[in-house]
Amino acid sequence: MKSSNFVVHEDYEEYPVEEMRERARSFYEHMSRRRTVREFSERSVPQEVIENCLRTAGTAPNGANMQPWHFAVVRDPEVKKEIREAAEEEEREFYENRATDEWLEALAPLGTDANKPFLEEAPYLIAIFSQSYGVDEEGNREKHYYVKESVGIATGMLITAVHNAGLASLTHTPSPMGFLNEILGRPENERPFLLLVVGYPKDEVKVPDITKKPLDKIASFI
Repeated sequence: MKSSNFVVHEDYEEYPVEEMRERARSFYEHMSRRRTVREFSERSVPQEVIENCLRTAGTAPNGANMQPWHFAVVRDPEVKKEIREAAEEEEREFYENRATDEWLEALAPLGTDANKPFLEEAPYLIAIFSQSYGVDEEGNREKHYYVKESVGIATGMLITAVHNAGLASLTHTPSPMGFLNEILGRPENERPFLLLVVGYPKDEVKVPDITKKPLDKIASFI
């Protein structure tokens, strides 16, 4: 995982300026078609596709190359059912007691509620865990750095890889998510970061009629 040696970066590939422009434009257009969906088909997805998406996530830049993440991939219907039941219990508490009126008003246009059937419908749930510290082969703790930032970047790359493969995804964050450690048997140094639902969208699935902010609202050039 860690090395004090340096090698020549022979994998870098530069493109002519016009090709660079075209690649940047076409990739943006491809990614702009990505939408979060909440209704999934039960169609199966080859595990090899998911494995390569996870390999992509594993290439993410991260603090001191400690790679402080774990991706627990759930396919088993019984385990998915258990996750759904636990998540919906937390979601009901959120909608009924924890969420402020302002928060619920912000969520209203998205049509969300405490019912999460997609947790059983989709072929894959990927529970993403952040590792607050590592444990070496002798059982000693290894300090991790910039954990949230690192796992956030890896998660973004995973979502991008899933879309690039022709699949849909949904980021699900019931709070708290400690039940995932118990159900999936993850150790105490790991904390649930996000639950990513992955699969094909249902036919003619509907999504909220929303837009993204234009470039001049999200970026500045100094």
